[in-house]
Amino acid sequence: MRTLVDLPVSLSRDAAVPLTTQLAAWLRDAMMSGALAPGERLPSSRGLAAQLEVSRTVVTEAYQQLYAEGWLDGRHGSGTFVASLETPRRAVPEPQAPPPPPAAVPDERTINLTPGHPWVRDYDRAAWKRAWRRAAELPPGDYPDPYGLPHLRELLAGHLRRTRAVAVGPENILVTRGTGNGLDLCALALLGPGAKAGVEDPGYRTARAVFAARGAEVVPCPVDEDGVIVDGLPDGLRVLYTTPAHQYPLGGRLPIPRRERLLSWAARTGAVIVEDDYDAEFRYDVAPLPALYGLDPSRVVLLGTLSKSLAPDVGVGWLVAAPETVDRVARLRRSVADRTSGPVQHAVATLLERGDLDRHLRRMRLEYARRRAVVVEVLGAVCRLRGDTAGLHVLAELPPGSAPGIVARAAERGVLLDTVERHHHGAERLHGLVIGYGSASLADVRRGCRIVAGLIRRL
Repeated sequence: MRTLVDLPVSLSRDAAVPLTTQLAAWLRDAMMSGALAPGERLPSSRGLAAQLEVSRTVVTEAYQQLYAEGWLDGRHGSGTFVASLETPRRAVPEPQAPPPPPAAVPDERTINLTPGHPWVRDYDRAAWKRAWRRAAELPPGDYPDPYGLPHLRELLAGHLRRTRAVAVGPENILVTRGTGNGLDLCALALLGPGAKAGVEDPGYRTARAVFAARGAEVVPCPVDEDGVIVDGLPDGLRVLYTTPAHQYPLGGRLPIPRRERLLSWAARTGAVIVEDDYDAEFRYDVAPLPALYGLDPSRVVLLGTLSKSLAPDVGVGWLVAAPETVDRVARLRRSVADRTSGPVQHAVATLLERGDLDRHLRRMRLEYARRRAVVVEVLGAVCRLRGDTAGLHVLAELPPGSAPGIVARAAERGVLLDTVERHHHGAERLHGLVIGYGSASLADVRRGCRIVAGLIRRL
């Protein structure tokens, strides 16, 4: 691989412009001119700092700036690469006559900006292989414990204390296959035919489907930009499903006064609150908010998952509740032969035990923050955004009736979108696009948002 010293990098310590800004400008210009081609690997920050005889911080901050702007693309364990950009590069003057430009080839890549999908292409391969090797060393087992692997439950208790400020022990935890499985177990244990289950509206469609499949009467419960509207909750609910850390799909967080009113409502009516903590690890303005469960463990069942923090394919989550509720769920779970794979639980335990999952979360929090910044920069200029301080999606508000047309036209340009209207259960009150930025690369998020912004401007 050639080094950047082979190219005419010129940094001046005497200039008024900081070295970091100089280096970022030089790299940006080199990528625009084609001197650095798409897909070309850049030196490590340590290596380039040594070549240029500057501090590593200079290079690191320059790289971070270009990451945020979408010029660079990182691949964990492989290095830093020049991103593929929508903006055409300037021709580089050469002594001889340049060859004719190649014919334009339409970009046929599909950019998925729908919500609910994390980035699964950047992970610690060594840690992943090590976890599965350790799981494979164990002999095949009988039916797994319906509560989950005891060692994993202990590790999850520590994980929840660190990340969600929830003081629990293994007796409070049952290992599930994810949020959907946790919802089904809640429906099995807490509901019955004809029982009323409240679900946020707009809200998570899977929750409605799971509760209805267990024979419950699903009742839409309106939300506003802060979350569920407590004063509008009906009596007679056996269960209320809510997403207080990052309401799905509007993105609000339930403030403390409303959390206290919600718990008072549950105490008065006898309802159980099912708290979905689906992407609470990712917050960009402040530290992740404590879980609602911590305020009243007797009234709340907390559901968590690795689907957003690691990968949906792992198929591991957790249900946190009072021990007597956990015992009831475990008994019913055994009766319907529901279980979480033993080898998968052992692999996840290794990731937790060695700190690999915590490191992955810290790394992905930075990666998602870069993508979120691009969404806010590009789409925030053409419409109002909600829920942009956390999670993996934002709501882009639009005039009523306009979202379906933009979805169709964006699809023609290779960009997949979702509408907030699709998540309503009752009457449609809010209108716009639910933009997910988890599963697309930083460069594709920028390119897709530019396409969407152009369509919005034409409204």
